[in-house]
Amino acid sequence: MFADRRKANLVQALSHQKYLRLPRIPNLRVLCVSVVNFRFSNSAVPFLLPALIINAAIILIPGLLTIAMAFCDWDGATAPSFVGFDNFRTIFADPVFFSAFFNNIKWTLIFLTIPIAMGLGAGSLLLVAKRGRTFFQVVYFLPVIIATVVVGRVWQGMIYNPESGIVGWLKLYGLNLADPLTQPPTALYAVASVDLWHWWGFLAVIFFAAFRQVDAAQIEAAVIDGASFFQLLRFVLIPTIRPTITLMMIMTIIWSFLAFDFVYVLTQGGPAYSSEVLSTLSYRYAFYNYTMGPAAAVALVISFFGLIATFFYVRIQQKEGL
Repeated sequence: MFADRRKANLVQALSHQKYLRLPRIPNLRVLCVSVVNFRFSNSAVPFLLPALIINAAIILIPGLLTIAMAFCDWDGATAPSFVGFDNFRTIFADPVFFSAFFNNIKWTLIFLTIPIAMGLGAGSLLLVAKRGRTFFQVVYFLPVIIATVVVGRVWQGMIYNPESGIVGWLKLYGLNLADPLTQPPTALYAVASVDLWHWWGFLAVIFFAAFRQVDAAQIEAAVIDGASFFQLLRFVLIPTIRPTITLMMIMTIIWSFLAFDFVYVLTQGGPAYSSEVLSTLSYRYAFYNYTMGPAAAVALVISFFGLIATFFYVRIQQKEGL
């Protein structure tokens, strides 16, 4: 009894001490949620996560499956089987592959020169124009927003057609021209001309926007020093927008190896594979021959050149300190 009284007195004494606080054992679940909320509230992960999920679903996962398929034999119906590098041996033994590859090289050289030169010229003319800038920008950009199929069919029916197109109209004046889409020596260049008309206006608008970012004081100083228009373009404008030109050239290389739509709409790679490119060859392997392995192998070759172009662009940016 005496011990119980002493114990009760001790508890009562301790209860009057304001500094005494018994430690609380935190709820583990609440603690984890608090830590996660703190980390997410101080990072960009919540904002990047939706984009990362979308990219993983539509780019990363299909890309990995394509890489795996390049080493398998699959017809789209039965179970795939691993065959190693046989698919790459198949495409490298196919003479059409090298024909398509060199057609992509030709396509790239065409689009690295003609449309970029036209875009720079048109963009510089827009810069010095005093009236009608908005109108001409709309005119230049209009072909870009027209569907590829529509553009292809218009050129095929109204320009290249030997009966009802401009080619047929020229026959009335003694110029007996054949449809360039049906002639092996000219088929690739005829298709490239359609894509060139569809593409160069976009470059013109991009370069004009870049020209407008050039410091006006530099332009005024060059004019005061007596620089002509071509000297102004060569020594002031083009060097200043070189990063934009480099980016457009890299994107042109990548898109040139991805060229598919105009070739498929106008010639489907013919005649006699004269306009075949790597993208249409991959499509032919997959949906004509039902050999998904070689199709994936060709797709990896296309991606390889895209990676090379991207690598050089990153290196150029690093050297320029951008």
